[in-house]
Amino acid sequence: MEVLGITIDYWHWWILGGVFLLLEAFVSGFFFVWLAVSAAVVGFVMLVYPELGWKIQLVIFSVLSVAAIAAFRSYQRKHPARTDQPELNRRSRQYIGRSFTLSEPIVNGMGSLHVDDSTWRIVGEDMPAGEAITVVGVDGVLLKVEKQA
Repeated sequence: MEVLGITIDYWHWWILGGVFLLLEAFVSGFFFVWLAVSAAVVGFVMLVYPELGWKIQLVIFSVLSVAAIAAFRSYQRKHPARTDQPELNRRSRQYIGRSFTLSEPIVNGMGSLHVDDSTWRIVGEDMPAGEAITVVGVDGVLLKVEKQA
């Protein structure tokens, strides 16, 4: 098959698939791998039907790419990745259940608490400095605290 004087063969699709795999190595997201698989499939189709026109090849590639990405996204939604640290990127949630001592009082339901290397805004009942508290929840960037029993 010829496009603008250039013959497109099955191995051109396989090279394109290899380029997509290289892109996948440098870009995260598991996106280009499906384009690579689609290009490889079109290459195999071209191996069997070498007279296939370039427009049909592009349609096959496009349909396979969209279908593969949609299928993977659907699978990913139904089977989310499991991790041993589910709160890794939710720093405030990591503090739930931990106990601290207030260095500043909670006044009018608001205060601040120095935790590890940062200062957090806290909400809870009014308490004097030096009181033992436990983080019981998170509301956006606010830590909800209660007096330790």
